[in-house]
Amino acid sequence: MKRIVVLGSTGSIGRQTLDVARALPDRFRVVGLAAGANLDLFRQQVDEFRPRMTNAAALDGADGQTDLEAMVADPDVDLVMVATTGRVGLAPTLAALRAGKEVALSNKEVIIMAGELVMRAARESGAAVLPVDSEPSAIWQCIRGEDLPVQRLIITASGGPFRTRDPRELASVTPAQALKHPTWVMGRKITIDSSTLMNKGFEVIESRWLFDVPMERIEVVVHPQSVIHSMVEFADGSVKAQMGPPDMRLPIQYAMAYPERLHNPAIPKYDPLRYPALTFEALDLERYPCFALAMHAGKAGGACPSVLSAADEEAVRLFLDGRIAFTDIHRIVAGVLDAYQPSNGASVEDILAADDWARREAARVAAAL
Repeated sequence: MKRIVVLGSTGSIGRQTLDVARALPDRFRVVGLAAGANLDLFRQQVDEFRPRMTNAAALDGADGQTDLEAMVADPDVDLVMVATTGRVGLAPTLAALRAGKEVALSNKEVIIMAGELVMRAARESGAAVLPVDSEPSAIWQCIRGEDLPVQRLIITASGGPFRTRDPRELASVTPAQALKHPTWVMGRKITIDSSTLMNKGFEVIESRWLFDVPMERIEVVVHPQSVIHSMVEFADGSVKAQMGPPDMRLPIQYAMAYPERLHNPAIPKYDPLRYPALTFEALDLERYPCFALAMHAGKAGGACPSVLSAADEEAVRLFLDGRIAFTDIHRIVAGVLDAYQPSNGASVEDILAADDWARREAARVAAAL
């Protein structure tokens, strides 16, 4: 029985994590829940799972309010699911790792902002960072039991909802259109990042830290069917791929149950006859300028990825609020990166300072558009 804490329990990944816990009650017990929005749903989750710790003391049935860092470091916790978005996940992730807890990491921004610090904390305590995103999870599954280092990582991308749209029409894209992902059901922020392919840039940076592979040996290809979640090439030229229906509960459960594989009848199974053709395309950088920005920031290193993440978060928020055009997202991020004076990003304080600066600069760039 694994005792788990779910941070961001009312978001897409948090809800699906609780789906897995609900389907396998003899394997997982929820001892902590935290959420920052949708308190009606949070109250229902607390009523159902009766966790000992929550971050909302006002909710009926909760024993009391608990600081997130204290919650994840509690002796009664085996695994922490970090299903938040943005910088809010950084401090509890580091606290959990320093306390020796397994961390199932869905929050891309945490490892984008502070990959070196996160992986150092894991090494020093011996705790595991378990990837939850479908693509890093696929890579992780492919390399288990194999000789390392690997030759190449091949990350797949669906191409988002505008893969075949005339680029000249993208300025008129609405939030509602951008939120209609062709294959995945995800939260609002990551769905927009999937439409710009910023998320693939994030995944390259994420994989660089998780698997200790230089960015030059990580490739992204467009795979519209979203059946092959990623591939790994080994020294002899052999390539392994992890496949399955586009359902996040499988990588979530894999991280939760690691090192075991558990049968869960609620998760759909892969049927090759439903997908008679699997196709691949080269990534078009002109169509996805945000991807190129992410590659630049990742190679620059230091606190530059933190600036990238914060600027993107602010730009996506402005787009979802209807205050900027879809094509302004990359313009804002590019403007912030151009104005940034690099620092080494050696400490949490440096990283958060860069994040704060990037948010202010994003507002300035947006106002000047």
